Amino acid sequence: MSNDDHGNHDSHSANGTRRKLLKLAAGAATTAALRGATGLAGAAAMTLRSGAASAEDGKVLRIGFQKYGNFVVLKARRTLEKRLAPQGFTVQWLEFPGGPQLLEGLAAGAVDVGTVGETPPIFAQAGGVDFVYIASEPPAPQGEAIVVHQDSPIRTPADLRGKRVALNKGSNVHYLLVKALQKANLRYEDIQPVYLAPADARAAFTSGSVDAWVIWDPYLAAIERQANARSIANGENLVRNTQFYIANRSFANVHAPIVHAVVEEVSAVDGWARDNIPAVAAQLSPLVGLDASTLEVALKRTGYGVQPIDAATLAYQQQIADTFSDLKLIPKKLIVADARWQAT
Repeated sequence: MSNDDHGNHDSHSANGTRRKLLKLAAGAATTAALRGATGLAGAAAMTLRSGAASAEDGKVLRIGFQKYGNFVVLKARRTLEKRLAPQGFTVQWLEFPGGPQLLEGLAAGAVDVGTVGETPPIFAQAGGVDFVYIASEPPAPQGEAIVVHQDSPIRTPADLRGKRVALNKGSNVHYLLVKALQKANLRYEDIQPVYLAPADARAAFTSGSVDAWVIWDPYLAAIERQANARSIANGENLVRNTQFYIANRSFANVHAPIVHAVVEEVSAVDGWARDNIPAVAAQLSPLVGLDASTLEVALKRTGYGVQPIDAATLAYQQQIADTFSDLKLIPKKLIVADARWQAT
């Protein structure tokens, strides 16, 4: 999904137009994400086109990942490539700045498997993106927070009334913000949301253009350590902050053994990472551009143990979907269970 406003459109015609616009926007966003990952616009465009063509032949697994997490470690270790090689598959890694942008890539047909937080799938399902949940990680509520400057007069979420709050629309922290406001007896309309991707949000925060920033790790750990930002609320007692592994439904149905292999390999990496946090931080540091000490802070707040999607997890996702539809931030009611993968 894009960061455009999500109105309450009920007509079939409007939904059809919205889907067409989504595909156009998703294509542009995916190309931009690829350009950012490679630094070479022409090479990125060629990668997108060749990746799509190869995927049609069933020979390329395209994995969307973010700047942090198990997929980054899996990419560096190359164990998935070795496992899939006998089956004739190669792996293409595509970096995105956040879950909403990654799901735009999936909607555009450029991503087969990816990892996102708990809220992006809700916005994507509402927009008609055809994906399935394939696995999840345990909750990590301390891995996201609302931060302000150290000298800010804002002490609690209740003080956000009328303030400019930066966040990546449709990301996991969007739900954190909603729940924090509700607990403080504030409506969403009582603040001024400023929808920005992490890099732009950090610039706005450090320049003082916004009063607060709702952000996840490792960006959270970085702004705390590098700019002495102060947290006024994290996910504790508010949200779970669950990380999900998702897949294009058609790809998952046609290539179930490949999807199972991805889940098994990422689970193995996750188990190793849990017991080797300093080593993981050292490995990630040059890949994500953050010092190892900062990454250790983030890694200690991560949930470990890749697990199948269960009924309780889907019920929690349904709560998120209902919350956003009630707020008219998504255009319709959802049945989250429709996106559960019937693994074979």
